[in-house]
Amino acid sequence: MVQPQSIVQIADNSGAKLGRIFKVLGSSKKRYASIGELVVLSVQKAEPRKQVKKKDVLFGVVVRQRAPFRRKDGTYIRFDENAVVILDNAKKEPMAGRVFGPIPREIGEAGFQKIISLAPEVV
Repeated sequence: MVQPQSIVQIADNSGAKLGRIFKVLGSSKKRYASIGELVVLSVQKAEPRKQVKKKDVLFGVVVRQRAPFRRKDGTYIRFDENAVVILDNAKKEPMAGRVFGPIPREIGEAGFQKIISLAPEVV
């Protein structure tokens, strides 16, 4: 569960390291984003000479959250950090070619099959 002003890790090799969420997409009054939901974020920290620069405004999908997330079978899953994968603005595909860390299977159910195929581990 992340909300506006949350600082999140970037879980891909686009060049961004940290981002700050400033809008949760969905409806005008949507307050929190959970796993598999779209957010708008700005890059707070980035690596030099990469395709994403500091202060860039980008779309992303939440792939890990610290708050426990309830699955349909009744079990809960939680991670050590809040993390986002940056998406290409035109389509719902990742901007980068690699994804780091475990990715929950709910990302694939939300329609992000490309992220699942790039993930090293699906939980």
